[in-house]
Amino acid sequence: MQAMERLFFSLGALLAGLAVVAGAYGAHGGETALGQEQARWIAKAARYQMYHGLGLLALSWACVQWPEQFRFFLVSGILFLLGTVCFSGSLYLMAFTGFKLGYVTPVGGIAFLIGWLVMGFAVWR
Repeated sequence: MQAMERLFFSLGALLAGLAVVAGAYGAHGGETALGQEQARWIAKAARYQMYHGLGLLALSWACVQWPEQFRFFLVSGILFLLGTVCFSGSLYLMAFTGFKLGYVTPVGGIAFLIGWLVMGFAVWR
């Protein structure tokens, strides 16, 4: 179990740190280099990446508080990671390449939502 806590904490910290980098780029250079719309996509991707990086940090703490709910926390963490790749990743891809992945962005949003619901359910049990 301790390995999962460390993994969630490490990935959460990594996602949050990379969100700071992406957000800074979008705010300080993205609009000039890429355009206003692309800078907004980067800002939105970085914001949701940060939220879910922090969510992984909270999930690491939850694993310590309620170890009997490990399976649910594992599912929630996987959904946060999947959501970040699909939601934020597709927005970054759109911003930097112009390539649109269609329904991948909303799939990421749904993964985020389900991840939070699973996490809340696990704690409530």
